[in-house]
Amino acid sequence: MPQICPKCSYIRKATDGGPEWQCPSCQVVYSKAGGADADASYGKYGAASVSRAPAESSKLKLIVLLVILAATIVVARPIMKARALRHAAGTGITADSTTSNTAQPTVILYGTTWCGYCAATRKFFKENGIRYTELDVEKTTEGYNGHKKLGGGGVPVVTIGDQVLHGYSEEALNQTLGPWLKKS
Repeated sequence: MPQICPKCSYIRKATDGGPEWQCPSCQVVYSKAGGADADASYGKYGAASVSRAPAESSKLKLIVLLVILAATIVVARPIMKARALRHAAGTGITADSTTSNTAQPTVILYGTTWCGYCAATRKFFKENGIRYTELDVEKTTEGYNGHKKLGGGGVPVVTIGDQVLHGYSEEALNQTLGPWLKKS
C-alpha cells in the first residue's frame, strides 16, 4: 500500500526511488511525521481530497459567517424599520392626534433641491392642492435626522400621517391621499 507524506501530501509511487521510510518529494521520515497509508478514498489528488487545506477551511468559515450575517440582516430589517417608525411617531413627524377624519393628514416631504423625483412629488402636491412641509435632507438637521429615522435610503421620502412612502410613486400618492386630492 503506498505511503502519503503528512508534510507535503505526496503519494509514494512504486517507481519512486529512495528508502521506503522517507518521502521522495520532501525527504521527511514517515514514522516521525505520522504518515498514513493511502487507500481508495484518496482519489486522484491524494490527501488533499480527504483533509481540507487551511485556505479551503477558512473559505468555508467565511461563507458560513456571510450566510449568518445575511440572515441576521433579513430578520432585523423589519424590526429596525418598525422601531424607526415608532420613534418618528414619538417626535411628532406623523399625523397630529387632533386631526379628524375629514382633515388632511400631516404630509412631510424629505428631499433635495437637485432630485428630479422630489420635484415631481412637489408638482403632484401643488397640482392636487395638498398642503405639505418640505425638509431638505442636505441643508437642514431636522430633515437629515427625520430622513435617517425613517430608514432613509434615498429621496424622496414622504410621510402621510403614519404612513411612509419611499421614492416617487404617483399611484401610491393617489391611493394614500385620495380623499384630499383636489378634483379637477
